[in-house]
Amino acid sequence: MLTRLRVAIAAIALLSSSVLAGADVVLTWNELAVRTYVTQGQSPFAQARFMAITQLAVFEAVNSITGDYKPYIGIVAPVGASVDAAAATAAYRVLKTYFPAAALIDDAYAAALGAIPPGPSKDNGIATGEAAAAAMIANRVGDHSSPLTTSPIGPPDPGVWQLTLPPGCSATATGGSFYNWQDVTPFGIPTVQQYLLPPPPSITSTQFAKAYNEVKRVGGVDSTFRPANRSDVARFYAATSPAYIFNLAGRQVSEQQHLTVSENARAFALLNMASSDSLVASFYNKYHYNYWRPETAIRYPSDFGNPGVTPNTSYVPYITTPCFPSYPSNHASGSNGAAEILRRLFGDGGHTIVMTNPLNAGISNLVFNYTSFKQICLDVDDARVFGGIHYRFDQIAGTRLGIEIAGRVWNRNLRPVD
Repeated sequence: MLTRLRVAIAAIALLSSSVLAGADVVLTWNELAVRTYVTQGQSPFAQARFMAITQLAVFEAVNSITGDYKPYIGIVAPVGASVDAAAATAAYRVLKTYFPAAALIDDAYAAALGAIPPGPSKDNGIATGEAAAAAMIANRVGDHSSPLTTSPIGPPDPGVWQLTLPPGCSATATGGSFYNWQDVTPFGIPTVQQYLLPPPPSITSTQFAKAYNEVKRVGGVDSTFRPANRSDVARFYAATSPAYIFNLAGRQVSEQQHLTVSENARAFALLNMASSDSLVASFYNKYHYNYWRPETAIRYPSDFGNPGVTPNTSYVPYITTPCFPSYPSNHASGSNGAAEILRRLFGDGGHTIVMTNPLNAGISNLVFNYTSFKQICLDVDDARVFGGIHYRFDQIAGTRLGIEIAGRVWNRNLRPVD
């Protein structure tokens, strides 16, 4: 308890000092928003949704003052309103609405406003941020993100998804989790139904045998073929969501390239829209194909017509299998949706990105250094295969889906007024 208190005090001091030192308000509140949604125990999919709401509220607040881009909703800011007050207020109000008791946000907001001189500019900025947050919160009412529902379970036939070992699917689970997420209203595309992927490989195919044997060889909890660095990657990305990963990467590269507040407001809105929509589309494909996990396939004792595979009925994956179908990979979809936006903003390579996750004590000692967004995505792919929970073709399909959706989000939303 004392350690947690010290961490909280240090975090407040860090956030407060960054605000007072004039750090970019968008980046400051992006970091706090990610921290809040992670520490509030939100799923990776809810994190992506909340981040998109937060960053779009910030974008609307900032853009209503600067007028650099076409609006998402469109609010009117008073002339001379403070951009910093507007952005901080928009983010704060979204966070406070959804998680009113979350740590740090009240102190950070007080510090942000305390750094802005009193007067009409500050007051009008606050009003602008409140209006932007209210508009975005209202926009997402009834977006099918709740209540969470579970899918029916198909017949126990080869190729059909089944409940996996606890704790991935608990002993009381009645079906696949997040069944409703395929119906969540997208942020940046009209529908996800137009993004139906080609079907996964036939379970009697050579392609399936190759992927099956790869994950069977390197993905088991007792595998002697998994290098130590791939074990680290599997553990790190099992505990680290696409929202955490790519907002962190985006903040680091934005600081290196000195984006303006207005540019950052747009960048992080697009990033989180694309990642969230990619995850919704991923669930649409998952429940359309209802494809079995490696854990089920490898443990399946009966012959299903593929001479290239041999079962291992005692197989247990290195990391926990999520309780929903396999194809495509959510982590690949959400990651590549975000990464593709960052590529279009900054180019893929030539960056300095340090990936850590101090919010999770089990992996807080792990540090990864990258120079490109593609490298991160490749590690995400390896993490799921070497973790024993996905086939390689799940990752390839998720990559394709995320990139395609990000391209559509980029072309349709928040375009420069020129």
